[in-house]
Amino acid sequence: MTGAQRQAVALFAELTGHDADGVWSAPGRANLIGEHTDYNEGFVLPFAIEHRTYAAAGMRSDGTVRVVSTFDGEPFSLAVSALAETFDGARGRAVASGAVPEWAAYPLGIAWAALAATGRDAADVPGVDIAFASDVPVGAGLSSSAAIEGAAASALNDLWSLDLGGLAIAKLGRTAENDAVGAPTGIMDQVSSTLGRVDAATFLDCRTLETASVDLGLAREGLALVVIDTQVSHAHSTGGYRDRRASCEKGAAGMGVPSLRDLTIVDLDRAERVLDDVTFRRVRHIVTENQRVLDTVETLRTAGPRGVGGLLVASHVSMRDDFEISTAELDAAIDAALAVGAIGARMTGGGFGGAALALVETGRVDDVAEAAGRAFAARGFAAPHTFTVTPSEGARRDA
Repeated sequence: MTGAQRQAVALFAELTGHDADGVWSAPGRANLIGEHTDYNEGFVLPFAIEHRTYAAAGMRSDGTVRVVSTFDGEPFSLAVSALAETFDGARGRAVASGAVPEWAAYPLGIAWAALAATGRDAADVPGVDIAFASDVPVGAGLSSSAAIEGAAASALNDLWSLDLGGLAIAKLGRTAENDAVGAPTGIMDQVSSTLGRVDAATFLDCRTLETASVDLGLAREGLALVVIDTQVSHAHSTGGYRDRRASCEKGAAGMGVPSLRDLTIVDLDRAERVLDDVTFRRVRHIVTENQRVLDTVETLRTAGPRGVGGLLVASHVSMRDDFEISTAELDAAIDAALAVGAIGARMTGGGFGGAALALVETGRVDDVAEAAGRAFAARGFAAPHTFTVTPSEGARRDA
């Protein structure tokens, strides 16, 4: 039992005075390549990581959903019958108004979305207590939000006998994040957290929601993935992310297509003629990033992980220059990793802070960490937090 799992179990017992009916968990995720393509109905290649959020849960008889977490010691309760009133059509207003704490809107939003998706009436399901603990780093672009969503959804799927499969559980997470919390994200994080597999990434077509597991071969090749957390926090539900999404919608409209997914490299000349410079560069990132994802999947299948370094670097350059979501800290982390021999490196996550991801020989992990520390110190940045992530199993029941 991990430390976070023990914490969730202990917190549940402290909250209720008895043992949980079970423990469920879901991982955070890192994205190998494919950034901001998800909400443009494009392609992504994320993987689940070993860091997980645990949900110790049990049924209660009074029709209330009560949640508590180690990152907010105050329990928050809402009647199952009040979920629809709180979240229907709210688009995050319950969070914005302070009626529901932001962290609690994730699991409560899952409960609301689960009832809506299955057509279950509030009177048909029992109340639940859920206690959360996590070792997923928050604010590093590793989707701590998808982890809490996946853990909550997995628990409710069993406790409420919903009989939902992995993709349906991922859809609950997207609905909760978009509509209950009010963060305009795609479905990549939830799919990765739900469907992850050891030493593999999940290729996702965000239009059709078709998935394929793609072997990474890191263990076989003696490679590691290093996260360099810049310690610069970001928030997806605030301005920069929304602005980029709006630019993508503007670009699609200007090109006369439903989504940027419908454009390819050959359309970029016309896009440059008909769009303003900023919108064009936003569009160019999405179109070229989609192609890089497809090229990365093909390269992994034919040549293995050592062949994808150039694609990772090109992805970062595109995010830095065209999508403009990098930061000085992220750029310093990338440059430092490449300078000491990383095969490839790029920022990962929504941008405006968070983390960089570097593909390195296992024997060079410490070199990357030291180089990043030196680079940050030389620029007067706060020290980064550097650690490895291992492609791991998705959402599951643990006890």
